[in-house]
Amino acid sequence: MTKKTVLVTGGAGFLGSHLCKALLERKNRVICMDNFFTGRQRNIAPFMNNPDFEVMNHDVINPYSFYVDEIFNLACPASPPHYQRDPISTYKTNIFGALNALDLADKWNAKVFQASTSEVYGDAQLHPQPETYWGNVNPHGIRSCYDEGKRGAETLFFDYHRQHGTRIKVVRIFNTYGPNMNPEDGRVVSNFIMQALKNEDITIYGDGKQTRSFCYCDDLIRGWLCLMDSDDSVTGPVNMGNPGEFTMLELAEKVIALTNSKSKLVYKPLPGDDPKQRRPDISLAGELFGWKPEVQLEEGLKRTIEYFKEF
Repeated sequence: MTKKTVLVTGGAGFLGSHLCKALLERKNRVICMDNFFTGRQRNIAPFMNNPDFEVMNHDVINPYSFYVDEIFNLACPASPPHYQRDPISTYKTNIFGALNALDLADKWNAKVFQASTSEVYGDAQLHPQPETYWGNVNPHGIRSCYDEGKRGAETLFFDYHRQHGTRIKVVRIFNTYGPNMNPEDGRVVSNFIMQALKNEDITIYGDGKQTRSFCYCDDLIRGWLCLMDSDDSVTGPVNMGNPGEFTMLELAEKVIALTNSKSKLVYKPLPGDDPKQRRPDISLAGELFGWKPEVQLEEGLKRTIEYFKEF
C-alpha cells in the first residue's frame, strides 16, 4: 500500500502524541504540527529518529499549505487553566484552526477529523448526553472561549461538508487520561495523582459530588481510527468516552488508595460554569463500528500513576 501523509495538528500534546504513535505504527508519514504552547517535546521524543515523522513548529491560527491525505485537527489547549490563560487565542485557535484545516482538506480532497469535546453540551440538562442533545452552554462565561470555540468549529465542519462536500469526521471527546498528560495541566486526574504522590492535600472543588466519566487514552485513539477508517457517509458527531461515572470524591479515594498516599481532602469553591454531571451515551459508536472502551478506571489509573512517578 502507498503510504498516506497524515497531518496531526497539536501532535505534541497528550492525545496528539498517542495518535502520532498509532499512525506511525500503521506505516504512515506523519507531520506533527504544534506551536508548543501546551504540547511538549518529551511526548514526541521517541519518534524523532523515525524517517516518516516530521515536526513543524507552527501556530494553526496562521495558514499553511502542503500535500496531505488526512488531517487530524487536535490543536487547542484542553484544560481550563491553559485555555483560560489566553481566551482570545483559544477561541482563534478553534475557529481559524478549523478553517485552515478545512481549506487544506478541500485543496487535496483529504479526510479531515475534528477533535470536538463533551464541553459542547455545557452544564447538561440531559443525562447521559447523546449526540442529538444541543447542550446548555453559557456563551460569555470563563469557559466559553473553549466551549463555544469548539461549537463554532463543529459549525464550520458541517457547513464545509454541506457546501463543498468536504470529507469530515467529528468526534466529541469526554474526559480522557493516561501517560503523556502534563502534570501541571490542571485537569482533575493529573491534579489528584500529583498531589497524592507528593502527599499534599487533594483539592476538591464544590462538594465533590459532581461526576465525570474517564476514558483511557488507548481506548480513545482506537476509536478515532475506527471513525477515520469508516465510510465517507459517516461524518459524526460521534461521542467517545467511557460511560462509567464517578464522583470527584470517588476518584480522589481511588487515587489515594493506589498511591498509598497520606493526602487529605480539602474543599474549595466550585469554579464558574463547571458541569455537575458528565457521562457519554456511546451507543452510536457501538452501532457504527463496534467501539467501546476496554480499560477500566483502576487499571488506567495504575498506568498513569507509573508515568507520573517520573516527575
